Amino acid sequence: MPTQLVTTAAELREASARLLVQKGGSSQGLVPTMGALHEGHARLARTAVEQNDVVVASIFVNPLQFGDTVDLDRYPRMLDADLALLEEQGVDLVFAPPVEEVYPGGEPLVRVTAGSLGEKWEGASRPGHFDGALTVVAKLLHYGIPGSGLPAAGAFVSGTGGGLPAYRAYFGQKDAQQLALVRRMVSDLNFPVEIVAVPTVRSADGLALSSRNRFLSAEEREAALVLSRALRLLAERATAHQPLDLESAQAMVESQPLVGLDYFDVVDPRTLEPVAENCRKVPFRGEGLAIIAAKVGTVRLIDNVPLSS
Repeated sequence: MPTQLVTTAAELREASARLLVQKGGSSQGLVPTMGALHEGHARLARTAVEQNDVVVASIFVNPLQFGDTVDLDRYPRMLDADLALLEEQGVDLVFAPPVEEVYPGGEPLVRVTAGSLGEKWEGASRPGHFDGALTVVAKLLHYGIPGSGLPAAGAFVSGTGGGLPAYRAYFGQKDAQQLALVRRMVSDLNFPVEIVAVPTVRSADGLALSSRNRFLSAEEREAALVLSRALRLLAERATAHQPLDLESAQAMVESQPLVGLDYFDVVDPRTLEPVAENCRKVPFRGEGLAIIAAKVGTVRLIDNVPLSS
């Protein structure tokens, strides 16, 4: 079945509910994106298709996440290519609303706040970014609630075996802080959805896939590889039960003249609080998350890798 494009929340709710009935489905997945899709997004979509009867992907460049209108205007928009990629993965519906559909009265007066968890790391460098991200994710999660658009709720329920369908949303682990915040929002505000994390997809040379990579020159792209090398070094030390010696890994990054390091640390994957006692001179024990952010030329990149001993 060809992927169907819808542009309003009402169309999305009606179309997804009807598909669940037609398929006799018992689960629905949502893959929120901002477009400019790559293999990382394709893996999100494939995972959702493998785990659900109906899959919706959203494409929306959220203005609330951009502190600079130049960055917002620069963000690549390539709907036709994105639709083709999602159709190849078997996605049923693509929700690509205009800004006026998501924010009909202009910028919302009431927003979801990321709190203290959103003020560190990326939040410190991009004030307000996570408030904007969580606000739109909250709206998208509500839009994607399975079957909520059909007035004939009885037909919807009977078509899915007599119970409410499972509901899952898919996020990449590369955006670790966003993932942690979405999970906390869903838990704290009782959203009826399971958040599924999908591992980071990397190119053959180790660079984490990102829509921003297209802005790197050949020289900058080569320089950017130091980020994944430094993370991999920490992961190898953790696996070998060695001290992480974060300072030496940081020095390796700072030795690359085209890379301007913002932060590089090891944190608890749930709270994002530093686990300093595991980072210095004692053998690493337990679990952690090595996180890094840097500007390569003018392009800001983030990456992370789970650590376990």
